[in-house]
Amino acid sequence: MARTVIAALPAAVRPLLEARLPAELQVRWFSTPDEALAIGPGAEIGWFDMVDKSHMAAAILAATDMKWLNSIYAGIDGMPLAAPSERGVLLTNGAGINAITIAEYVLMGMLTIAKGYREVVRAQQRHEWLTDPPGKVELAGSRALLLGYGAIGKLIEARLAAFDVAVTMVRRTPGAGALGPGQWRERLGEFDWVILAVPATAETEALIGAAELAAMKPSAVLLNIARGSVVDQAALVDALGARRIGAAFLDVTDPEPLPAQHPLWSLDNAHITMHLSGRSQTLMFKRSAERFLDNLARWRAGQPLLHQVDLARGY
Repeated sequence: MARTVIAALPAAVRPLLEARLPAELQVRWFSTPDEALAIGPGAEIGWFDMVDKSHMAAAILAATDMKWLNSIYAGIDGMPLAAPSERGVLLTNGAGINAITIAEYVLMGMLTIAKGYREVVRAQQRHEWLTDPPGKVELAGSRALLLGYGAIGKLIEARLAAFDVAVTMVRRTPGAGALGPGQWRERLGEFDWVILAVPATAETEALIGAAELAAMKPSAVLLNIARGSVVDQAALVDALGARRIGAAFLDVTDPEPLPAQHPLWSLDNAHITMHLSGRSQTLMFKRSAERFLDNLARWRAGQPLLHQVDLARGY
């Protein structure tokens, strides 16, 4: 990359990147959606992450000269992929950037429900000294079905192993301790925990619906740290309300934010954590900046980029 290359980058990572960028990279920094739209045309490298996905999509579409699109997001739902794909744009994502804290959230959710910790907090608020614990479930010896075995799934498995939870993964290639895509549904009744860590694709939409919920143990807990679209939310509300499953720990919902009057809020066996899992840390931007710099060095050397998204599969 000896020639001058223009990059459109978010000002949020400027303090982490600016002093470490090569001289031939001409950077245009943006702080607002309007600035992103204005600087996108002409940029070969784009990093257009914004909270509002519609603004992000508009900036991506405006960057018609882009050859490499980088993102901090692991999920690419909401990105306009057709046009970049037709132009041969390479997309690298943030898969694994927040995997540690998300895996910790899963463990927190399981322990919270197993020990009835919500009721312990409520008792403290009432200044009431409990003499009988509201939750008496031990994680040790329980069984978990883990759908999705990417960066997050692997860290979830490692943490649950330390708690003596027997984990069965679902992945494309079945094997020891793993089920294939066509095998897990018939085994749902064996598991105490069903953990969703799959990408949001057409293939995984409503992956858990009324039939799957009916096949689970009445005491089983569903944990979703994937995307809200992976679960048929109406069917989940029915199952929780009728106590056909024990509980649900939902870091994600559909839609987000969840409307204030949605019935999920009022179900005492629904635990909603407002998509906070990936943001419950302070290192996201540092990790993302390091990953970008690593890939920038590869870009300059003409080497394959790491963490590339298969645009056909959507992850």
